[in-house]
Amino acid sequence: MRVAVIGANGQLGADVVSVFAGLGHQVASLTHDEVELSSLDSVRNGLESSKPEFVVNTAAMHHVEKCEQDPERAFAVNAVGARNLAIVTRELGAVLVHVSTDYVFDGAKSQPYVEEDAALPLNVYGNSKLAGEGFVRTLNPRHFVLRTSAIYGKHPCRAKGGQNFVELMLRLGRERGSVRVVDDEYFSPTSTISLARQIAALSKSEDYGLYHATSEGSCSWHQFAKEIFAAARLSVRVDVAASSEFPAKVPRPHYSVLENRRLKAAGLNLFQPWEVELGEYLGVAPAVNAV
Repeated sequence: MRVAVIGANGQLGADVVSVFAGLGHQVASLTHDEVELSSLDSVRNGLESSKPEFVVNTAAMHHVEKCEQDPERAFAVNAVGARNLAIVTRELGAVLVHVSTDYVFDGAKSQPYVEEDAALPLNVYGNSKLAGEGFVRTLNPRHFVLRTSAIYGKHPCRAKGGQNFVELMLRLGRERGSVRVVDDEYFSPTSTISLARQIAALSKSEDYGLYHATSEGSCSWHQFAKEIFAAARLSVRVDVAASSEFPAKVPRPHYSVLENRRLKAAGLNLFQPWEVELGEYLGVAPAVNAV
């Protein structure tokens, strides 16, 4: 199958390229140099040369603070860019996978969000991604919109200084011997390799639509940090930080746990508990329920 990956040099995109190439597919790796999402002509030119049958969009403007500062650019990339991809993939007869976010929810719910729950974003980033979802869902019927959460992977996240939360905690823990992390935000940390494998599995399906796609289970940032050090066999003290120590510049949902209900109903869910996938990322057996 001919596959095109938008944002191929990003944290998720690089793993998507690797997984599809490893399965023997013909993969076109497209970066910002080849495709400017906000330009319909650029998207069309970038895709028409490879004539893909399956397109995965991992590109986004996802630095939350920068989106808030420049909403026009955020919507140009995350909403209009998704629209452009939906138009061109429909013209090419290609399936479009569009990666979205848990930040489309406001966090007011105390139980995991399912696909049917009403979205109500709190910030520009979430609103721009929700708008992009709408364009994809209305303009290309052969689509998979995947909402995911707190991804981390081996490849650098360029928009966030190249270091994901796991690597940041490991560096700070080794340097300081202790860290302070908030415990009032709950989510489902998800490894990029697991998400890439899930996308590859969906390429064999025609059950199109909106899906939640995260590792199983949930935790707070404080719990996540503790598990990182336990799995890495590092003795680091993890203290609870007050929210006032790290005041948010932009409103964020305090609870954005997603339930992969549609994946499970379709028999397509490949995700494991987040502790297991963290252990795989670190190359060690997971230390589940570490103290």
